[in-house]
Order: sequence, then C-alpha cells, then structure tokens
Amino acid sequence: MIRVLVVDDDFRVANLHAHFVRAVAGFTVIGVAHTAATAVEQARKHRPDIALLDLYLPDGRGTDLIGELGCDVVMLTAAADAASVREAFGRGVANYLVKPFSAADLADRLQAYARYRSHLNGNRALGQTDIDLAARLLRAGDPVQSNVRKGRSAHTANLVIEALRGAAEAVSAAEVAALLGLSRPTAQRYLADLAQDGRASVSLRYGSTGRPEHRYQWRTKATLPSPDRS
Repeated sequence: MIRVLVVDDDFRVANLHAHFVRAVAGFTVIGVAHTAATAVEQARKHRPDIALLDLYLPDGRGTDLIGELGCDVVMLTAAADAASVREAFGRGVANYLVKPFSAADLADRLQAYARYRSHLNGNRALGQTDIDLAARLLRAGDPVQSNVRKGRSAHTANLVIEALRGAAEAVSAAEVAALLGLSRPTAQRYLADLAQDGRASVSLRYGSTGRPEHRYQWRTKATLPSPDRS
C-alpha cells in the first residue's frame, strides 16, 4: 500500500481528497492535516510515501514544507500562476494539479505515481533508459495531447506512447502489457493504432514455435515516413 498524507486548510476539501484517494486501489490515507505544523507532525509520526499538499495554509506556504515532510509531494491547489508552479517544481514536487479537479484526474496521477514507484523499486543500478522511463511514467497521468480513436482511453494511449518512447529497443505487446499492468489484447490494440498512424514501426521476430511476434518501436521525427506526394 502507498501511504498518503492529505494536507488542505479546508476541512471539507481535505475530506473530499481523502475520499478520492481511498477509491484508488493500492493507496491508503494515513492522515489528514489542515495546517503546516500538523502536516509536519503527522509526516514525522506516520512517514507517508506521498503528500497531497495545498499551497495556501493558515500558518505558511505548502511549498515551504516540501523539504520537511520527508516524502514525495503532489501539489493540489487553486494557484495556477507561473511563479507558484515554477516554485513547486523547482522544489521537487512530483506533480501539480489545479483545483477544482475530478476524482478521475487525481486517480490518473496517483496511478502514474504508483507505476513510477514500482519501476524504481529496489536498489538496482539504473541505466539512462530506466531513468528516462521513470520520468515519463511519473507524468503519464497527465492529459494526452494527441487524438485517440473513438472508444479508446486517452489515458491508456498516453501510457502506451510513453512506454514505447522509453524502450531502448523494439518491444512486444506482451512486454508493454506487463510494464503497464494492461491485458495483452488491450496493449496490442493501442500499439496497432500507433503503427497504423505511422508513429510506430513494426517488425516480426520468429520464435521456436514458428509463429511470428510483432514488435513495435517508436518512430522519431527523423525516421517518420515521408508523406506520399503521388
């Protein structure tokens, strides 16, 4: 379970955010705080993995607490000015979500955070590809900027895109499914969409059974096919 501390000066908002968190599998709320002092006290007592932190607290700014909480932080705030966002990311927050937001908005970011933690689990040595993928997974809950087919999930499409972009070599649908916690048919559909759109290349690899395995690789701008001018 990923342990969450919710910090917001408004009692009703804090309880709502805690309710949102409890609805996400794999997460549990270990405390709710309404002041900076209480947040630090609860963080020291309960040692959360992540804090959902408001910027404006009655006894200080949330960003001033980031180094004291001893855990990862996602800002949940109405502050949308560039200076506040810059300050928060400069101090190392994992993500920044502007109020008001839906339960699904928060769930997307929490699930992305869970995948990020899972990818960095243990004390193994990491290559640059591993580190790049970790950064992409952390942001994979943010809205996708490209169009997706009717009936497809923009969130899932974004996850598949980032997994493909972060792979050092061509990968199979089964490998993408295992990485993202998807079913193989679901991963296959999204990978096929990317291949059809020309955003991924497809190659075949023959195994001992003789049945070819489709393997997908992200196309960089330099390798995108030229438009047909005929």
